Amino acid sequence: MSWAAGLSPRMQDLALAVALAIYNAGSLIPETRQLQLPYVAFLLVALQALPLAWRRRWPVAVFFAVGIPRTIYDQLGLNFAPIPLGPAIAYYTVMDRSSTRVRVAISVVLLIGVVRSQMLPGHDAYDYFVDVLQFAVAGTLGMLSRTRRAYVQEVEARAEQAETERARQVALAAADERARIARELHDVVAHHVSLMAVQSEAAAALLPGRPEEASKSVEVIGRTAREALTELRRLLGVLRGPADVDGRASTSPSPSISTLEDVLGQVRQAGITVNLRVEGSPSKLPPRVDLAAYRIVQEALTNTVKHSGAVEAAVTVSYEPGYVTVSVTDSGNGAVAVTVDNSPKRALVIRSSGHDAGKRRLADSGGFGLAGIAERVASCGGKLTVGPGDAGGFAVTARLPAP
Repeated sequence: MSWAAGLSPRMQDLALAVALAIYNAGSLIPETRQLQLPYVAFLLVALQALPLAWRRRWPVAVFFAVGIPRTIYDQLGLNFAPIPLGPAIAYYTVMDRSSTRVRVAISVVLLIGVVRSQMLPGHDAYDYFVDVLQFAVAGTLGMLSRTRRAYVQEVEARAEQAETERARQVALAAADERARIARELHDVVAHHVSLMAVQSEAAAALLPGRPEEASKSVEVIGRTAREALTELRRLLGVLRGPADVDGRASTSPSPSISTLEDVLGQVRQAGITVNLRVEGSPSKLPPRVDLAAYRIVQEALTNTVKHSGAVEAAVTVSYEPGYVTVSVTDSGNGAVAVTVDNSPKRALVIRSSGHDAGKRRLADSGGFGLAGIAERVASCGGKLTVGPGDAGGFAVTARLPAP
């Protein structure tokens, strides 16, 4: 019967109608001599089956289309009546496809029709019992089919909803990853390119009168460029994934707060004295917090090189139970304090060049430096404060949870 299951619903119903019509007609052939009006009998039993070809499209109309010929057949008293399979199938379809009101109304009509037919001559209590049982089974099967179809539709709807939610989560994760990569690229490019720009300006100022000192600046530019390329390769390696034959990742380790001396050395080469102080007992930080702390210090020092005009800066890393605090202060001009607490905002910090005048430092830095720091702090659930330091200048302080 696999070939029948492969047919469309319309073709299945047509095949059922034709097969049932042939069966009804075949059941009358042995009784042809005893039938009154045999041609009418054959026509009526055929009409009890053929409308079933449209049972799914018009279930109520088909119910009456097969029920009326059956009632006429009984009213004519043609002596032999085949089993009412057509009306039973039509009733099954009504119970399967129709609304509650329609099902109740059709059931009442059916019950009246069965009782009326059993009151005609030639019928007894046994016939009544068989008809009621037959239609009861058909109606029950129709309700079960309806319930099963509703259950399958609900499961499919839930699966579709789950797939939609999964796609949304994937899209959000992809957006977060793009933002993370953008921050990483900004930190790498801004820091190294800023140092290269400072050194190139120094080299240009030293030439041609002081070529030896200018050559040192050029060497710093080359070294900084190579470090930038190394960082970019690491980041791009993360995007590409492992590439070694033996399955090991081809990327270098992520920067860590424990390797700050590399950043401090680059800033010192730019002519700014940087002091590092570590408070508390250093402990292993979660990778996300470790990288965020490193990038915050790197970006703050980059801003110091580019915008502060300072000659001295201090970096403090403080470890305490459950937290790590990084602070970068410089000896440049002061600023209006802004605090960002667990919120990825674009922090606006006003650089003060006098008592009343000021400029937006965020705008001066291209709009992403301090905003990137704020986003990193917020992504870790920490607290960021930027503004004038206790002894003047500018300070960036980030307190990050480190469970």
